[in-house]
Amino acid sequence: MAIDDVSRRKFLAFLAGSPLFIAAGIDHASLARLVSGSSSDRSKGFDLIDQAAKQPHLIRAANQALDVFDFEPVAKHNIPAAHWGYLITGTDDDATITANRDGFAKWALRPRRLVDVSHVDASVELLGTTYSTPIVLCPLGSQKAFHAEGELAVARAAKARNHLQVLSTVATTSIEDAIAARGGPVWFQLYHLPDWNQTKQLIKRAESAGAPAIVFTVDLIGGSNRLTMFRERLADARQCADCHIGGQPMPGVTGRVDGRDNRRKPALSRLVPTPAMPEVGTPTWDYVKRIRDTTTMKVFVKGLVTAEDAELAIEHGASGIFVSNHGGRADNTLRSTVECLPEIVKAVRGRAIIELDGGVRRGTDIFKGLALGANAVGVGRPYIWGLGAFGQEGAEAVLAILRKELEMVMRQAGTTSISRITPEYVVART
Repeated sequence: MAIDDVSRRKFLAFLAGSPLFIAAGIDHASLARLVSGSSSDRSKGFDLIDQAAKQPHLIRAANQALDVFDFEPVAKHNIPAAHWGYLITGTDDDATITANRDGFAKWALRPRRLVDVSHVDASVELLGTTYSTPIVLCPLGSQKAFHAEGELAVARAAKARNHLQVLSTVATTSIEDAIAARGGPVWFQLYHLPDWNQTKQLIKRAESAGAPAIVFTVDLIGGSNRLTMFRERLADARQCADCHIGGQPMPGVTGRVDGRDNRRKPALSRLVPTPAMPEVGTPTWDYVKRIRDTTTMKVFVKGLVTAEDAELAIEHGASGIFVSNHGGRADNTLRSTVECLPEIVKAVRGRAIIELDGGVRRGTDIFKGLALGANAVGVGRPYIWGLGAFGQEGAEAVLAILRKELEMVMRQAGTTSISRITPEYVVART
């Protein structure tokens, strides 16, 4: 092989992982196939480079969006650099973010024909509540960093479109205010604190507010090497003493709950002094049982990617599992969540609710997750793109687009309800 060919392939492979390609909706697997193909394929690869390198067109209203990717460049334009870095960062070289997207391309659809699809029902029931679709608004912290109304705007969007919202421990809105804006219960995502009495306060507050479920997140206990976030922060010259100690923006510095400055995080800023019960070591599986024994809420464990841990979660009292790698921002496993899903479904055997998140951007992604056994499918960054671009209207538009796409593929496949989306509608690509 000529040196030029080697250089060309390396160049294309590098570009495939860049934000330009992610924003353009071009997945790494597709470009890689072109890179290793014929001269005609390589020519197509260069056409993709040209397409992605063009200055993105900024839509001026939420109703102009054709897909969720149309919101990303507008949000980037509106959101300060350090806050944008917090949103887009993965860990190390961000390769697991790319892997999450590529994972969906490893599954193909097997649609059926001549089915009466004049009526399609995308609704789903979770813990006794019926939602319009299985699309979950995943917990994502500090949403007022992306829009002044933050989680309140998202809660109103969830209400308008009847979606499940999960509120983060490090939200910039209290769970009471989020539930009021949602007009119904939201689930509460839990980061444990080094003191059990403080963690118990978080649990009891969510329970008193009316949350039916607590989602214990376990994939950041070891921290996270968020290099993209640190690099973006260097480009932000603002002084933000009202929000950050010392004035320099530093959201999510450690990848864990950062106790240095919780002024804008109501769940953490309103903790009541209690007798200290410091933890010895980091949580183990007994911690799940401890949470379960502390509350009447259903307990979910978020961040599981193996059958072994799914089994342990159920053994220790979990009612549900979030198959998740924190959107590629926890650890750099290079394994997509949709690739992890089948082994977890096999291990669970219907004994718990399964949610899938990570890299979900299109209706076909949602359909594949459901076909592989998930009961619900979550999105994170896309609804924040909508929020950052146009506030509540943008978040609503993202949900509307994803629902429209999901219902379209349901009709195309001949599946008239969520329960009819089964493994026979997907096949692994070879």
